[in-house]
Amino acid sequence: MAKQKKQPRPKAITPKGFRDYFGAEVDERKHMLDQIAAVYHRYGFDALESSAVETVEALGKFLPDVDRPNEGVFAWQEFDEKDNGDWMALRYDLTAPLARVYAQHRNDLPTPYRRYAMGPVWRNEKPGPGRFRQFYQCDADTVGTASMAADAEICAMLADTLETVGIPRGDYLVRVNNRKVMNGVLEVMGVGEGPERDAVLRTIDKFDKVGEAGVRELLGKGRLDASGAYIDGVGLSDEQAEPVLAFLTSKGATAEETLTNLRAAVGESAIGAEGIAELEQIADLLAAQGYGPDRIEIDPSVVRGLGYYTGPVFEAELTFEIQDEKGRPRQFGSVAGGGRYDDLVKRFTGQAVPATGVSIGVDRLLAALRAKGRMGGKAVGPVVVTVMDKSRLADYQAMVSDLRNAGIRAEVYLGNPKNFGNQLKYADKRNSPVAVIAGSDEFDAGKVQIKDLVLGAKIAESATLEEWKERPSQFECDRADMVARVRDIIEGSDDG
Repeated sequence: MAKQKKQPRPKAITPKGFRDYFGAEVDERKHMLDQIAAVYHRYGFDALESSAVETVEALGKFLPDVDRPNEGVFAWQEFDEKDNGDWMALRYDLTAPLARVYAQHRNDLPTPYRRYAMGPVWRNEKPGPGRFRQFYQCDADTVGTASMAADAEICAMLADTLETVGIPRGDYLVRVNNRKVMNGVLEVMGVGEGPERDAVLRTIDKFDKVGEAGVRELLGKGRLDASGAYIDGVGLSDEQAEPVLAFLTSKGATAEETLTNLRAAVGESAIGAEGIAELEQIADLLAAQGYGPDRIEIDPSVVRGLGYYTGPVFEAELTFEIQDEKGRPRQFGSVAGGGRYDDLVKRFTGQAVPATGVSIGVDRLLAALRAKGRMGGKAVGPVVVTVMDKSRLADYQAMVSDLRNAGIRAEVYLGNPKNFGNQLKYADKRNSPVAVIAGSDEFDAGKVQIKDLVLGAKIAESATLEEWKERPSQFECDRADMVARVRDIIEGSDDG
């Protein structure tokens, strides 16, 4: 009889494009999401938690990925003996599910419907450095009103959110543009619907990477990229391309000056004039609430997403400098984007439903806060109650219960208590601020030993003899005073 082949062990590796998140990272994200949710809630938005799985039909057109055409989602077909099962997919954003939810429940929802949603999304795209296939988004949307007050409110809320999570005024800017103005420019150029229009929009989308000169070349005959490869241009004449360049470079010193320049760029276009009027209304509404150009500004160079949005477009950019992987200074860049999308719900209902919203890239915002030193410190672990006598385990559990009931994070050491040194090593690995120690002598005397692990670490590094005398790293106290003495150490560590 042939020997049965041994099944190989599975490899303990993270799937490509995914990663694991441990204690401190999870805590930091939850804290930030709670802060964002509090701002959204204060603005009157309701929470919505929709399914992570949608039908492929409901998700609609997948996100483009030039390396994997039409493979933007993780999808599978439900089993059906006739091979007619529904195709399902993990959601790739939080907006497409909102459109489905609103279309399905619109008779039961208020109009306008204001909702926020937070959670992971999945994209079946080629992973790369800092680009994962699963990441968190945090959205807020208003569905069912065409009022520019809704767009202005989203911009104001975005500014408030950034400041709430720890990005101070002066370190960010919410920039606003309008797709209708771009449509007016295309109208003046004589570019209609079709491949040429799509090519112009794709070229405009590269403005932040190649600048005015690069866009001029790409709208014309083409240009050499950084690698030396030649990229074919759209083939427009200089005269045809001029309105686009005038549009992209029309930002002035004030909102009034910018709007004047935009009026020149759109000429006699009615749709362009409508877009400028919407921008003017948004600027007036924000100014009335005290949001000046130091926080929110009209900026025609915001062009990302113009192919998707139908009206105002906004983007939150962090303006402070960080160092890239090669040590070169660069601005951190965008952490949130959104705009008005009046056609998404129409896919389900056949009727246009006005909507506007914003999506915050949670992981990018966390990275920004870490770059500013406002997150990413070592998380404080629990107080560890060590075990000197296994027969007194109930007494140790009573100690930890007292600490927990007082609101102090604590645990009893549950490993092998034979080697006491290993218990303290465990507490260090957990980044515990305090270890509580009690053996038979302490129990008989109604005492406990308190070991200040924060101070102990400082003494090991650089604390002076005077500092050690003033606050010894280990001391004895009455069992009845244990909770108060532990709290003093923890609160003293927080102050430091």
